[in-house]
Amino acid sequence: MTAGGATATSPASVEGFATARRTVYCLAAAQSILGTAGPVAFSIGGVAGYQLLGPDKALATAPLTGYNIGVAIGTILVALLSRFAGRKLAFMAGATLGMAGALIAAIALFRQDFWLFAAGLLAIGLSGGFAQKIRFAAADASPSFYKPQAISWILAGGVISAVLGPQIVILAKDLFEPVTFAGALIVLSPLFLTAIVFFAMVDLPAPGAQPVAGQGPARPLSEIVTSLRFVTGMVCGISAYALMTFMMTGAPIAMVVGCGFSSDMATLGIQWHVLAMFAPSFVTGRIIARFGAERVVAAGFVVLMACAAVAHAGIELWNFWGSLILLGIGWNFGFIGATAIVASSYRPEEADKVQAFHDIILFTTVATASFASGRVLTAYGWDWLNAVVWPVSILCLLLLGFLHISSKSRRLSASS
Repeated sequence: MTAGGATATSPASVEGFATARRTVYCLAAAQSILGTAGPVAFSIGGVAGYQLLGPDKALATAPLTGYNIGVAIGTILVALLSRFAGRKLAFMAGATLGMAGALIAAIALFRQDFWLFAAGLLAIGLSGGFAQKIRFAAADASPSFYKPQAISWILAGGVISAVLGPQIVILAKDLFEPVTFAGALIVLSPLFLTAIVFFAMVDLPAPGAQPVAGQGPARPLSEIVTSLRFVTGMVCGISAYALMTFMMTGAPIAMVVGCGFSSDMATLGIQWHVLAMFAPSFVTGRIIARFGAERVVAAGFVVLMACAAVAHAGIELWNFWGSLILLGIGWNFGFIGATAIVASSYRPEEADKVQAFHDIILFTTVATASFASGRVLTAYGWDWLNAVVWPVSILCLLLLGFLHISSKSRRLSASS
């Protein structure tokens, strides 16, 4: 294996791998800090929106839709800004946007302004869109054998987010009583500043500046995104993320408003969920290396179907928490595995355009899922939210099976 023309055991290769690993660790630290905004937003967004609205509660999850729309737009902005200013400055700008959004959302709660609150969450979502590029930046900064582990380390930073975010809500939501939740948003501001410090410690040159020798010029985007491997990775990744958002968005409202649990119980449910989303990341990369990304993604969708079964079994606290934990584990296997499939479908010089295309579709779909969650929950109830998991998961399993058969056929043809 070579790295910049050096063998894997040469001093240049060892030093390059050590640098890549340090970069990944710094990015994982920044990701873990920026990631706290997500659990905070999802813990309070739907409940606060429900409280700010009048009699018609159908738009209660609109602030969370704003958050996800912000993530979708942020994936476009980070690609544009990275091209002109570099990834390092782009990530720092994204953290600044998040800090501004948290303050705007807090002001909206003081003013009891529903749409300003949604705008604040949209700005926090923009920051989240910038942060989504971190996993690709880590992969692009790593040698090929380390890419799955690099992606896993970035997502493993979410373990800190899973603990820190909900605890911020629980401990700081009443700092400015009777204005509930404003304190939690204000506490986010110094965390965004800390993330900027970690970004300042890394060097992130633009990936794929030159084509790899022997591979020819970069392929057209249309050729890459119509390949079976890319389509399978994108569809599975989008499905895993959208299903997770669909259920996670509605769960706190179903618990607090529908079943009478306290907001702290709902927040702790989100904490267990986010922990389950990211804790497996410490080993997911190794599991992918051992068993292959396709099998790991398939396992993820089996877990998602188990999540739906637990959610459908009842409305006790263990049903909600158990389904949220399984939802997180299924997302982890499904999304990390799908990201690895997508990352293997393009060459370094093709990275930016493919990643931007992928993430625009991903987070547009996720935003739609979060908006639909409130509508479906209000109109049809909690059971309909988890019922959607089944057909989507079965479709993805069929697509993965087709990719496996196609890849096996190509290997047999190449060896004959």
